[in-house]
Amino acid sequence: MTPIQQSVPVATAMGRGFKMKCPHCGTGDLFGRFLKVADHCPACGEEFHHHRADDFPAYLVIAVVGHIIVPAILAVEVAYAPPTWLQLVVWLPLTLISSLVLLQPTKGAVVGLQWQAGMHGFAAAKQRRLADSEVRVQAARMRCSSSGGADFDSF
Repeated sequence: MTPIQQSVPVATAMGRGFKMKCPHCGTGDLFGRFLKVADHCPACGEEFHHHRADDFPAYLVIAVVGHIIVPAILAVEVAYAPPTWLQLVVWLPLTLISSLVLLQPTKGAVVGLQWQAGMHGFAAAKQRRLADSEVRVQAARMRCSSSGGADFDSF
């Protein structure tokens, strides 16, 4: 697939989703509520109602937060040996807050990945995007050939 046909790269779609914006246009809000993905983008109209993020975002958040918090807990325990109550007072809220902060952006990134890859109900939207980009390529070729410019394929 050429760069002209793939209008939004995977990293861009996932980045827009992580920022909780529409993976297509990057301006509309992806979420209606905390973890409720909007049915469609208010800016460009792209449909999101058929996403299937399920438990994958939560799994990713658990893995990331766990790989950060557990070594920190162990390092503090070995270096300072604080009492158990202090460990609980510090690490439980930190773990909870970290998980809640990362959950929505991670779900947005997963929805962005599904949208860009055409997974589940996004297949029709991806086919439409590819068809639209092919029409733009053909129009550019027509403009280039009618204006007497260089051959479009030589670029």
